[in-house]
Amino acid sequence: MGFDQEKRTLELNGPLARRVRLALTVTAAGLWLERIGQAFWPFFSILVGFCGVALLGLHDLLPALARTLVLAGVAMALVASFGVGLWQFRRPAPHAALARVDATLPGQPLQALTDTPLIGGDDPASNSLWTAHRARMLIRLNSIRAVGPTLRLSAADPYALRLMALTVLGMGGLFGSLEQARTTTDLGSSGPDIAAGPNWEGWVQPPAYSGKPTLYLGDLKDEFDVPKGSTVTVRFYGEAGVLTLSETVSGEPIMGTNAAPDFAVRQPGEIEIDGPTGRLWDVALQPDAAPTAELIGAMTRAPAGETRQNFRLTDDFGVTRAVLTITRDPEAVEKRYGYVLPPEDRPALEVSVPLPQIGDRREIEGMIGENLAQHPFAGLPVQISLTAWDEAGQASEEAIGEAILPTRRFFDPLAAALIDVRQELLWNRENAARAAQVIRAVTVDPTQLFDDMRHYFRLREVVGVIEGREGTLSDAQLTDVAGALWEIALLLEDGQLKDALERLHRAQERLSQAMRDGATPEEIQKLMQELREATRDYMQQLAEQQGEQGDGTDMPDQGQQDGQKITGDQLQQLMDRIQELMEQGRMAEAQQLLDMLAEMLENMRVTQSEGQGQGGEGMQGLQDMLRDQQQLNDDTFSDLQEQFGGGQPRGERGEQGDQGEGQPQGEQPQTGEGQDGKGQGTEPNGQSLAERQQALRDQLARQRQSLNGADGGDEEGLGGALDRADRAMDEAEEALGQNDLSGALDSQAEAMEALREGMRQLGDQQAQSQQEQEGQQGEAGGQSGSDPMRRDPLGRAAGDTGRFGSDEQLYEGEDVYRRAEELTDEIRRRSAEQDRPEDERDYLNRLLDRF
Repeated sequence: MGFDQEKRTLELNGPLARRVRLALTVTAAGLWLERIGQAFWPFFSILVGFCGVALLGLHDLLPALARTLVLAGVAMALVASFGVGLWQFRRPAPHAALARVDATLPGQPLQALTDTPLIGGDDPASNSLWTAHRARMLIRLNSIRAVGPTLRLSAADPYALRLMALTVLGMGGLFGSLEQARTTTDLGSSGPDIAAGPNWEGWVQPPAYSGKPTLYLGDLKDEFDVPKGSTVTVRFYGEAGVLTLSETVSGEPIMGTNAAPDFAVRQPGEIEIDGPTGRLWDVALQPDAAPTAELIGAMTRAPAGETRQNFRLTDDFGVTRAVLTITRDPEAVEKRYGYVLPPEDRPALEVSVPLPQIGDRREIEGMIGENLAQHPFAGLPVQISLTAWDEAGQASEEAIGEAILPTRRFFDPLAAALIDVRQELLWNRENAARAAQVIRAVTVDPTQLFDDMRHYFRLREVVGVIEGREGTLSDAQLTDVAGALWEIALLLEDGQLKDALERLHRAQERLSQAMRDGATPEEIQKLMQELREATRDYMQQLAEQQGEQGDGTDMPDQGQQDGQKITGDQLQQLMDRIQELMEQGRMAEAQQLLDMLAEMLENMRVTQSEGQGQGGEGMQGLQDMLRDQQQLNDDTFSDLQEQFGGGQPRGERGEQGDQGEGQPQGEQPQTGEGQDGKGQGTEPNGQSLAERQQALRDQLARQRQSLNGADGGDEEGLGGALDRADRAMDEAEEALGQNDLSGALDSQAEAMEALREGMRQLGDQQAQSQQEQEGQQGEAGGQSGSDPMRRDPLGRAAGDTGRFGSDEQLYEGEDVYRRAEELTDEIRRRSAEQDRPEDERDYLNRLLDRF
């Protein structure tokens, strides 16, 4: 490379020379742009702003004279600004690029390489030093870069007029069109004059749900597609009849009209404007598929009896409405008892599916939750179908399934019987006479069944309404009777827990609503305190009822093999975790834990410690005996009901609560009448009800031999309670032998109450014995009283209080609840794998049912 500047030369060769030449060339071009911008920025600003206004078509709003004056003013401004720019323009000096680049390098190597020594040219030492200096400057040239232009227009344009002009041009490019810009120089036509010439305008507005913008018809190509339902608007200007419109897209073709009405695009076709400026478009419809609806999993039951069904909805533009339709399936109902009559016609039950109010509706997954426990279909086989609609009115194919409509479970025998009667009445009101007979039969001895006689008197009023009817029950009477039976059953089932339980449910519902609405931390703290207070009251009432009912066998978890024991500290930790998750915004996890808390409280069983050694075995034996006596009482009641209904025996009856959860019936049909003609039902092993009662009495005798203080003594003590149980069992056995089922029920109820009293007395003995041993346990220095060889299935040492399990914590991680959820999900996943052995899957399902 050769460079000559003020009689000095720069000689470079190779790649370095090319890099220096490129940097100087680019910098020189930037200098030219910089000088042109500084001189001609007014000219370019006026030109750019005028182009933006022309694209927007603002000139069409001006009359012809005003448009002419504006165009003339713009032209004069352009000429004047261009002239001023030429006068101010100064071309860059030849060495300006080199000086600008050299100023950015350390030591200005370009300047140094053009220098020559003034003295010492013949001195070898001076020449060697000069050569080293040039070599160092060449090394510094390796970092050479081009320098960009610097306009510095803010001082010359303090109001940023150049930026305003660019903004107008950008708006014109986005919202304007070239068609509008072409009329800029049309000085003979202004806004009102446009209508005088043959011209047209048109717009295509897609439906709002598509989210697409309005299209200008003149800017569209000859072939375009739009969503179905788009509205086309066309306007003609000029002499009537010069321009005509024809279209075949609306379903009602318009041929050769000059009225230019608005029409909707319903099908593919053509739109044609015939005339001097006419055009033809081929219109296609954008695909708009019908929505799809899917039921995910089986219909399930929440702890409080709420119906739950997971679903998935999809649509390419968004789902606007969805409905779950529930219809009764009479063919799936077994024809027995009151169901031998044909069902009354009832309309299908429609449940609106909750959809998000904001956000994307193209894919929705959620859960339908509705309390249908009091509906006439509750507890019966039903057919369900889910249908969704989109904005265009298209309906999805029905997602069809079958289920048992969940209802509330009733564990009190009398409450369950009243619910059975209510369901049969709602099936067909012709069952009214049978309903009155069953109610009278099960309440033959009210003093043994009702703690509050007001419930009995109200039940007698219901019987009076049924028996005092003229003909069949009217709709109003049926509604009143069904409502009264439901309320009485709830009073019998809940007892003193009703108020506390309602408050607890209300607190849980308010907290769930707060999660969905995004409550503030202050509101969360207030609602959590309300939940804690309601839970404390419920636990207190539950404990009081446990003190009255012994072991709580009639509590809602009686179907489980082992009652789950929950301490107040564990409940407090769970509620603290719920509040923590809500404050962190993790609402989905908080809702899962709240559902877990609701299920735990619904199914919780407050029990006393079973004690240790012989006392623990005795308590377990009495619990087993009470459970067997309860089952015998249920079977006796089933046979009594069979006598009135003439239907099939109890073996096929099934439990209403189990049907409500979709569980299969586990018993096979049994013989309704014994071979001796006494009307006693038999079990599959051939034992009659009387024989089963005798076996329970023998079992009680054996149990008394292994218990201290059970042979007699104080009438109010353990021995007295078991004596009463023995006498009641003897009377029940005698009544069963004589086919007096009603009398047997009364005696069996006395036997169960006596067994509960015996369990309370035994629990008091164990508590007293444990207090006497506390001193000895304290002297043991914290040593465990349990056998070190006793280990639970997880390898932990047995607890010190005689209960199954351990006092050790199973897991002490940072997030015990998350770990619990992971374990539950893994158990659920394995239980769904069909290739696993059936025994293993049954075990996993039992784990899920318990935890």
